[in-house]
Amino acid sequence: MNTANIELALNLLPLQLWNTLYMVFASAFFATLIGLPMGIILTITSKGHIKESPKTYKILETLVNIGRSFPFAILMVALIPFTRWIVGTSLGTTASIVPLTIGAAPFIARLIETSLKEVDKHILEAVIVMGSNPFQIITKVLLPEALPSIVSAITMTTINLVGYSTMAGLVGGGGLGQVAIQYGYNRFNTFIMIVTVTLLILLVQILQWIGGYIRESILRKRGKLSHD
Repeated sequence: MNTANIELALNLLPLQLWNTLYMVFASAFFATLIGLPMGIILTITSKGHIKESPKTYKILETLVNIGRSFPFAILMVALIPFTRWIVGTSLGTTASIVPLTIGAAPFIARLIETSLKEVDKHILEAVIVMGSNPFQIITKVLLPEALPSIVSAITMTTINLVGYSTMAGLVGGGGLGQVAIQYGYNRFNTFIMIVTVTLLILLVQILQWIGGYIRESILRKRGKLSHD
C-alpha cells in the first residue's frame, strides 16, 4: 500500500459508491413498479385462482421466462437503442438504470408470484365467501399476508442488482464496477481491486441486514397483533 493508491481510492470511490447506490436503488424501485403488478397478474390468473386465465398466464409467464433467461451483458447491448431513446444516451450511470430495471423486473415478478401463492387458500376462500371483489382480495389479503416474503423478494433482487451494476461498468456505466475494471484489473492495481470488492461485499451485507430487519419487524408486529 502506498500514498498514491490511497489518494486514488479517496478520489474515486466516494463518487463511484454513490453512483452504484444510485443505480441499484433506482433500478430496484422501477423494477418493483414493473415486477409487482406482473407478479400479481401471474398469481391471480394462474390455475384455480381468483381470476383464472390460462391464456393470460401463459403469455406473461413466457415473457417472464424469456426475460430471466437473458444474460445481463447481452441484455445491456441489445437494449442500447431503447436506452438511448429513453434517456438520450446509452452511456453513463443513468443510462445503466434502463437495462438494470428490465433485467430485474422479470426476476422480481417471479419471486412475488411465489410469495403471493404462499398465502393460505383458506383465507382466500373466506374472503371470497364474504363477497370481496378481486381488488379487495389483492390489496387487503394477498399483499398484506405476503408482505414479509415480498420484502425478502425485493431484498434479494436489490442484492442481485449490486452484482449487475458491476457489469454495467463494462459499458461505461460508472459505479464501483467501473473502478474495479478500469483501475483495478486493467492497471493491475491490487489495492484498488481489494478496496472495491470489500465495499461491494459490505454493501451486500448491509442490504441483507436492512431487508432482514424490515421483514422481522413486520413478523413481530403481526405476532403482537395476533397475540392481542
